[in-house]
Amino acid sequence: MAPPAPKTRSAAFRFFCRMPPSPRLRPPSRSPLPTVARLTSLALVLGSMPQGGAVAAAAKPAARHAAAAGADADDPGLRLVLSMRLERLPGERVASLAPVGGGVGDAGPLAAVPADAATAAGPSGPAPDDEPALPLRPMVAIPPRGTGGKLLLTGGVSQVEGAAGGGLVPWAVIGGYGATGQWGANVHATRVRTGAFALDTYGVTVGVNDRLELSLAHQRFDTRAAGAALGLGAGFRFEQDIAGAKLRLLGDAVLDSDTWMPQVSAGVQAKHNRQGAVVRSVGARSDSGTDFYLSGTKLLLAPGVLLNGTVRWTKANQFGLLGFGGDGNDRYRPQAELSAAYLLSRHWAVGGEFRTKPDNLRFAREQDAWDAFVAWAPTKNVSLTLAYVSLGDIATVRNQRGWYLSAQTGF
Repeated sequence: MAPPAPKTRSAAFRFFCRMPPSPRLRPPSRSPLPTVARLTSLALVLGSMPQGGAVAAAAKPAARHAAAAGADADDPGLRLVLSMRLERLPGERVASLAPVGGGVGDAGPLAAVPADAATAAGPSGPAPDDEPALPLRPMVAIPPRGTGGKLLLTGGVSQVEGAAGGGLVPWAVIGGYGATGQWGANVHATRVRTGAFALDTYGVTVGVNDRLELSLAHQRFDTRAAGAALGLGAGFRFEQDIAGAKLRLLGDAVLDSDTWMPQVSAGVQAKHNRQGAVVRSVGARSDSGTDFYLSGTKLLLAPGVLLNGTVRWTKANQFGLLGFGGDGNDRYRPQAELSAAYLLSRHWAVGGEFRTKPDNLRFAREQDAWDAFVAWAPTKNVSLTLAYVSLGDIATVRNQRGWYLSAQTGF
């Protein structure tokens, strides 16, 4: 007995199935669901993809962070995190993403199609035994080019020596909001006012490909009335130029937020004090020096906590404002620098920092520095940082504490 003939579809039916949906039947470009519901459905759909365990893990941290922070599902930063995490999954059969009722940019859900299934649904029509389906438009998951791909506040603020980080301590993050394949930059101005002194810093930071950071900063240290007591004259100013570079070695603070891996970066800061004769007269061995540091930053997106540890090798006296090396010590010594921050919301962060300093000059002992700060970023283009800072004794003037205010603008 001959086997039954396979079912066939008429040419008209196959043609009708390949037709795009009528514009009048298309769903609206934005879903009426609330943001949290849209993000939940997005994570669920991603989690149901073939071999979805790793893909679901890729989507969860970004969805949790965006939902907790109130971010919209079509936020470019969220799209970037999802696409970059999908790209980093070797062996996954995520060849294309097909928008169903709008793509990620339209805040609609996503459906994933393996490469062979996407090929089968090409111009030749669906397979004979398959149910008819609407045509699927492949969408490659790649990070957007240009600028501004990072999530808000994940690039840190401008540290007092120009690097991206907190106020006193550089972090492993790269300055600016440029993600992989992008670049970003910012300029900053900082004012520190203690009981006897004032410090002004301004500079520029450029981040390239979320891998390399370059920075330039200029510091002006005003001795005010204390300058007369020190024999320098009232209002005498020390000035210092700093050129910095930082390279991300491994890890990614955002993409690895659900693992134990921190982001690790190595940095260098070359400093030159313009008052060489004066700093040598007080015991410094040189008016120029170079700091080397290694930073590790761990971002926990779910609780909104950032932890950072930095080890710095330096001979700088008071960050270099009083020269480098001295009659008490002229060797590089490792110094510990710690930071912790808590994200109150996507726009606000609070935290504290601690930084040890070398003690090279016999006439002026140095103490460790610390601060407690609050940072506000209404947009990716502007941030303000206010801190209470303690710098210890400076040039025999004891207990220098006061306020730190920094403004940053960039992209």
